[in-house]
Amino acid sequence: MDKRTLLFMICISLAFYGIQAWFSPQPSPKVQQVAEEQKLLPKEDTLTAAKKEIFSKDETPDSSEEKFYVLENDYQQLVFSTMGGSLAEINLPMKGSSNSIVKEIDIDRQILKNSPQNARFPLHAYYTVGNELHQEGQLGGYYPLLRRSILNSDGTTKNSVAPQYYALNIVGSDPQTANMNYRMTKFEPNLIQFEGKSGQRKIVKTYTIPQKASGPYCFNLEIKIDGEAKGLWLSSGVPDAELVGGSYTPLLKYQVTRGKNQEVETIDLPKKAPVQVTSVATNWISNCNGFLGVIVDPLDEIGQGYQAVQIDGVSLPTRLSLVDPSHSLYPPANYPGYATYLPMKSGVPMNFRVFAGPFDDKLLTQLDAALEDPNQNTNPDYESAQGISGWFSFISEPFAKFLLILMQFFYAITHSWAASIILLTIALRAMMYPLNAWSIRSSMKMQELSPKVKAVQEKYKKDPKKAQMEVMNLYRESGVNPMMGCLPVVLQMPFLIGMFYLLKSSFQLRGAVFIPGWIDDLAAPDVLFTWSQPIWFIGNEFHLLPILMGLSMYLQQRMTAKIPKDTKQLSDSQKQQKVMGTMMSVLFTVMFYNFPSGLNLYFMFSTLLGILQQWWMMKRMEKEPKKNIVMKKK
Repeated sequence: MDKRTLLFMICISLAFYGIQAWFSPQPSPKVQQVAEEQKLLPKEDTLTAAKKEIFSKDETPDSSEEKFYVLENDYQQLVFSTMGGSLAEINLPMKGSSNSIVKEIDIDRQILKNSPQNARFPLHAYYTVGNELHQEGQLGGYYPLLRRSILNSDGTTKNSVAPQYYALNIVGSDPQTANMNYRMTKFEPNLIQFEGKSGQRKIVKTYTIPQKASGPYCFNLEIKIDGEAKGLWLSSGVPDAELVGGSYTPLLKYQVTRGKNQEVETIDLPKKAPVQVTSVATNWISNCNGFLGVIVDPLDEIGQGYQAVQIDGVSLPTRLSLVDPSHSLYPPANYPGYATYLPMKSGVPMNFRVFAGPFDDKLLTQLDAALEDPNQNTNPDYESAQGISGWFSFISEPFAKFLLILMQFFYAITHSWAASIILLTIALRAMMYPLNAWSIRSSMKMQELSPKVKAVQEKYKKDPKKAQMEVMNLYRESGVNPMMGCLPVVLQMPFLIGMFYLLKSSFQLRGAVFIPGWIDDLAAPDVLFTWSQPIWFIGNEFHLLPILMGLSMYLQQRMTAKIPKDTKQLSDSQKQQKVMGTMMSVLFTVMFYNFPSGLNLYFMFSTLLGILQQWWMMKRMEKEPKKNIVMKKK
């Protein structure tokens, strides 16, 4: 293997490593981790005994004492509990039944079919306005944003969610704070109020769903605490797990004001110890599961700092555990939950705006525009809560946003996200045509010189340094630079990485159907057929798109190499090129096997367009006069 081949393989390996690392959650150096557990949440929350139940049976109020109340609009079904006066469920209607943009995905269909008792919304009996009791919720039609209790087939509880993990519950160093039973004092079509008392402390929580003021997927919360509020925190709740590009990539962020600028920071995902910062005044804090999440935005002054904790997935399982539980396809331990907390303040009303819904770029941008205050020159900038993170984010983010604008433009024309990806691929190939043409021309000239290079190497095989010098002279005389073939690829990398991120994690592609029965979700792998017993790496689903992509890559490299049918005529470089081309095709097939179908669709069509461009360039170059290079006799 020559030096150029070795260098190429090293660069490709580093690129693969970088891409994989880029899409893994990265730590934020600006976050401080505090191990003083007595100042944080209850010791049960610190995960020092993660596999233990958070509350023992005698600490948990009898389930008959807990009542659920529902307020609902076109975007949210809010299920309030008397435990903590908090939200036990936030269910988002599916697209088609309301104005919601949340689409149904395969996991929703599987749970509805195989575990219908867990596909009720709300999960338990509930009251609506007028104190009308409903014994059971609707079957299907909603996405559960928060982790909910898991029921057995007979309706009994298998895993329950402790009230301290409900959304917008107030927790403290005393576990009973989150477990406090509130009294419902007002219940109107767009308002519900709860009052709780414990010793000398009284807490009143008022939830309202404004008609227009806050925008879609938003509601307001007012909290007033009479009595000591030190050590009390408001929880975001624990969003359920989502698979983004086949992996679980939760994202925690917060916004602060520094000088005249608003800056958004990523919170290091907590592990055994909670994360606590006390030195900043947060404008808002975000808890996202990759596609959807909760943003808690204080509209009044509250205490400084924030907290973030990890909750063991066994104690608080995700709904993914309901999919094929007999084979443990999604082990609960692999999907821990995350909750964020904001400090409370006593004596004055604290108002919050809460966004609970999809982290869709277009939706959040429109929401920012609607909530902007020109008089105060303020903008909530919720759009930045779902920004790109990772090693190359400073390069890829502007390119990804540019490509997203193009994709949305094509969607406005075609009304099909799959067609938009194909048109975006064509547009990107058209923009990159000169660079690709440059690379193809350089590669073909190198191939034309291959026999002469082989002759030089044969002539000076006893003197490798002399052979290398003569080969470089041959390249110079023919006007060929071996490195120029790689330069266009390097220049295209920002676009390619931007496209990689865009098609891997865009909410618009979640649940978008291309070919029903095969490609039902552009944000998930395509599924041609399934079987019962999972196989290592492959799972229990056959994905055809990555295999088609690998075959197209193999066809492209065979066309590029112009390899003779008679293997005896192959030069050393052609043999290496043949092996490398085959290896790269197999490597990409394996690497992309569990990637989203939208991403595979892009790479397959990009490769096919590359084959078309290469064929066209070869036809043109065959008609060009050949430059005769005469080798000097020495």
